[in-house]
Amino acid sequence: MTAVLFDFSGTLFRIESAESWLRAVLDEAGIAPAEAEVTRTARALEAAGALPGGPAPVRVPAEAAGLWTVRDRSAEEHRAAYTALARQVPLPEPGLYDALYDRHMTPQAWTCYPDAPEVLRTLRERGIAVGVVSNIGWDLRPVFREHGLDRYVDAYVLSYEHGVQKPDPRLFATACEALGAEPAATLMVGDDRRADGGAAALGCRVHFVDHLPAGQRPDGLRPVLDLVG
Repeated sequence: MTAVLFDFSGTLFRIESAESWLRAVLDEAGIAPAEAEVTRTARALEAAGALPGGPAPVRVPAEAAGLWTVRDRSAEEHRAAYTALARQVPLPEPGLYDALYDRHMTPQAWTCYPDAPEVLRTLRERGIAVGVVSNIGWDLRPVFREHGLDRYVDAYVLSYEHGVQKPDPRLFATACEALGAEPAATLMVGDDRRADGGAAALGCRVHFVDHLPAGQRPDGLRPVLDLVG
């Protein structure tokens, strides 16, 4: 293997909990509901699938179904899809829906998996090119910079910047071209068997990790080092 492509959410980084996400926004707005209300609302937002990077919706409402399908195609569609899901849950102020969306784009909302720095650093030391291929509607580069991992990434290929979503092989092809790597010599690492598995159609080898809280997956990325040889 001469290159490794990584997914972002659930692979290299994990989004904060729905309760932490909600509390941060309420605190910023100076709103202090009862503890039980915060917990109840956070659970409802999580069930609605309103937290990008969090659990998928239990049910996508009919009026948001079209947006949900193409949510990662552009920044506008991504925001519209997730705020539509959030609006299923009553909040104290209408401006909180956009504030919640804005919060999830901050570096503070993300935690890198414990072994991510070691794995990325080792790949760099071995001369293996690294790319990040993500279905996303915003620029995740500041997250990598804030956590000190941008020094190990050679290329970012983000769906909203190309108007193409995984599992479309074109997104993986763009990443391979950016790294100067042949697909057959490239490993794709991700947590979504459908989206990330699309790399196989291009000829890439694919390895899956479990989308778990960071504390429950301390060394899920280390097998990558054995796979690249």
